Amino acid sequence: MELNVYLAGQIHDDWRKDIRDQAQTMDLPIQFTGPMENHDRSDNIGEEILGEQPDAIFKDEAASQLNNLRTEVLMQKADVVIALFGEKYKQWNSAMDAGSAVAMGKPLILIRPNELHHPTKELANKAQVVVETKEQALQALSYIFETQ
Repeated sequence: MELNVYLAGQIHDDWRKDIRDQAQTMDLPIQFTGPMENHDRSDNIGEEILGEQPDAIFKDEAASQLNNLRTEVLMQKADVVIALFGEKYKQWNSAMDAGSAVAMGKPLILIRPNELHHPTKELANKAQVVVETKEQALQALSYIFETQ
């Protein structure tokens, strides 16, 4: 069995690479997907496909349409969604993606530091598992594959 795991949330650092690398080290049969990690491409995809927009707001809206399409398609195919909440960046994308996973009925693993307990408490109560580290999230996935 192989799991398809959607790594949800912000694209400003390489947290996904850490998870992919550790999963490979653990020899977990997981296929990872997620949002476009190339930030410039994510921001510019609307104009690349729909053409030049009249201002920055319309440019953002055009990119958002295509990024939402990507997220919807890939998350629908996911067996599990991992959403990471960190402290360095605003977490709007993590909240949006985690909420979408819950609405789709996708099993959700929420990674959040203890300091973010209060602002994520309602979402955490909808997740199947809440952990504090990426390593704990992978241990939870590893447990799925255990037979005894």
